[in-house]
Order: sequence, then structure tokens, then C-alpha cells
Amino acid sequence: MVLFLFSLAACSTPAAAPTAATPGPTSHQLTQAPAGSKLQVEVIPSPTGSAWRPAVGTSWQWQLTALPIDPTPDAQVFDIDLFDNDVQVVAALHSQGRKVICYLNAGSWENWRPDKDQLPPDLIGRNVSGWAGEKWLDIRQIERLAPILRARLDLCKGKGFDAVEPDNIDGYANETGFPLTAADQLRYNSWLAQEAHQRGLSIGLKNDAEQAAELEPYFDWALTEDCFDGGWCEQMLPFIKAGKAVFAAEYTDTGISLDQFCPRAAELRVSAILKRRTLDALRITCP
Repeated sequence: MVLFLFSLAACSTPAAAPTAATPGPTSHQLTQAPAGSKLQVEVIPSPTGSAWRPAVGTSWQWQLTALPIDPTPDAQVFDIDLFDNDVQVVAALHSQGRKVICYLNAGSWENWRPDKDQLPPDLIGRNVSGWAGEKWLDIRQIERLAPILRARLDLCKGKGFDAVEPDNIDGYANETGFPLTAADQLRYNSWLAQEAHQRGLSIGLKNDAEQAAELEPYFDWALTEDCFDGGWCEQMLPFIKAGKAVFAAEYTDTGISLDQFCPRAAELRVSAILKRRTLDALRITCP
């Protein structure tokens, strides 16, 4: 058994065919460290043994709205909503040789989800800026959030998805209404990775660039938004160096164009696409 100690410096975040399953990051058990000390993570062999890791350069599509899912884009991986798509949608994409990721919100409450009433009200904080109906969660209280997150991961596994995209896992760098720290976020994100791997699911690190180097060993790929427009894509290079895909979405509402980010994406070997922020079926790829 190996013991890793995360260094918890305060920080802030800026706003090829898929490979066969290879040994994934090991699962781990988490213990709450005393106040002012380092977070301790005991690393133990994953009970599932392996997790799918998309190779660097894997092509992808991200569609969360404007259903039904459009299967025509030439992409090896589809990232779609957990609740809004059934087993048949996942199976149809699999029949075309695609891997399928389930999107779920792991860091904020959404007022339209079927399980919205299962979260204790005192764990629901401030509004997520720019997103109506979403409020941040108190991720410090993992034991109280665990039942709903585990049920969502079970649903993801039950529908046949290959992987999970957990959204809003950088709350510590936002105005959540809770005094979240970098240590809290590392602990929570690592716990999510453990739970995914226990179910045989691959998991991606969503944004949280400032912690990418520390969390890379526990995640199988990464997904970024606006990293080229914001100038922070290089912070995700630990994933590329480890042979893990980095999926990057740039958005039309920023005014960024393909010629402004595609050359840099090719240099970094990042799988970049241009999307509308509504994440409908529109997908514009680099030439």
C-alpha cells in the first residue's frame, strides 16, 4: 500500500481510435486530515482492475441539448446527458463503434433533475453564475452527498455508458456560499474518481486546471471549456504527457475562430472542437 500526500497550496482556476482498456488509475481510500495538515490519500489496487483511457488525439462530439442525439458527426467518442438518454441511445452509438460518456452534475444542484429533492437543502448554496436553476453544493460533506452521486453513477453504469463527465468540480474557485478549499476539492474529486473506477467507469477531469497535475494520476482523460480563449490549456499537459486525451471545447459566443486555436491545439495534441454554448449538435472541427 502506497501513501501519497497532496500539497495543498491555495490556488484559483481560470474561468486515433479509442484504445482498448488499459490499466486505469488505482482506486483509493480517503481520510479527513486534521485542520492545517496535508490531505492523506491511501492508494490501493482498484477493485475493477482497469478503465478505458481514450488515447491522445481521439475525436469527440459533445451534445447535451436539442435531442435526439445526432449520430452523424465523425467522432469516436460521444459525450451525452445521463438522464436525457436511454439504454437504446447508448447501444446505438456502441453499434457504430463509438465510446459513450455520460454527463452528470457532481458539484451543483439542478432544479430540473428527477432526483433534485433527494439533496439536503443545507448542502445547496449560491447560484452558479450564468446558469439558471443551478446552485453550488457543499462538497465538504461527501458522506451526505454520496447516496445521490452513487445512484447517478449506478445509472450511468446500468445504461451501458463507458465513462463519466462530472461537471462543476472546481467549486473551491467559485463563490459557492461555502468556505471550500483546494484541499476539499482534491478530496472530493479523488473520491469521485474512486467511485467511478469501482464501477468500471472511466472518468474525466472537467476543467479544474490548477489541480490537473495533482489529479492526473486518478483520472483517465480531461475535458476543458474555453482553455484556448482563456490561455490556460498548457495546464492540462500532464494528461497529454501521460498518454491521456484532453477534449477541449471552444465556444462561438467568445468570437474565437478555428484559425485562432487550431494550430495551437495541434501543437499541444489536444482534441479541440468549436461548439455553441448550448451544446446542441453543432460541431465544427479543426481542418
